Order: sequence, then structure tokens, then C-alpha cells
Amino acid sequence: MNGVARRGTVLAFDFGLKRIGVAVGDWETRSAHPLETIASEANEARFGRIAALIGEWRPVALVAGLPLSMDGGEHDLTRRARRFANQLNGRFGLPVTMVDERLTSFDADLRLREAGVKGRDRKGLDDALAAQRILQDHFDHADLPAHA
Repeated sequence: MNGVARRGTVLAFDFGLKRIGVAVGDWETRSAHPLETIASEANEARFGRIAALIGEWRPVALVAGLPLSMDGGEHDLTRRARRFANQLNGRFGLPVTMVDERLTSFDADLRLREAGVKGRDRKGLDDALAAQRILQDHFDHADLPAHA
């Protein structure tokens, strides 16, 4: 279990320089849902909104996407996402798990195109859907909890 509670609500974040997608899910159903996109580049505005979401949803843990190159290599955004995850942990005292987010944005954009959502309308929605994919991947690949 890696010290992370396997009961309760989890919030997930798709970190970006301009926007942060947010999703919510819970361990009982192991189901993730897009929540919103925080459209701000200012750290205080971002963390202020995240604090409000944490107050509203009362998560037991957080998940943050880990952007990697297709070959698994790290780059500047990888380092920034790790810093964001460390800030989440430091500010809110909740465990943060990082999840490989390769192709989540592509998948989100494809899902919106297939649903007929036009280009400009996709902006922002794709970030929340990418966060949903990150959280769903986390649930899908987590070890099953031990039986009581």
C-alpha cells in the first residue's frame, strides 16, 4: 500500500504551465471523473483554488501527472511537475503519487474530437480529461488492497 490510504477520495492534477486539469475519484469505485481546469499561471491563484478543492472534497491522497518523453526520458516540464508535486505535499500534508502521463493529453483531445467538440471549445476540457486519465490509470494499476 506504500503508506497511502486505499479508502476515500483522491484528487488528481495534470500540471501545465498555463493550466492545471483536475479530476476526482475514490478508492471504493476506482472511478475517476473530470472536475475542472484551473486556468492561471500565478502560483498563488493556482494553490488558492487547489486549497478550496481540497477543503471541499477532503481527499486522502493526491495524484500528479509525470510528463516524460516518449522514450521515458525527463525534460524541463518533468522537473517542474515534480516541483509542483512536492509543493502539493508541502502545502497540504497529503501523500502525492506521481503517475506517468504519456499520451494522456493526446487521448483527451482524441476523445473530445470523437465527441464532436470543436477546437476552441476543447481548450481547458482536455486538461480535466487528461487528469481523469491520470487518476484512472492510477486506480487501474494500483495493487489490490489486502483483504481484511
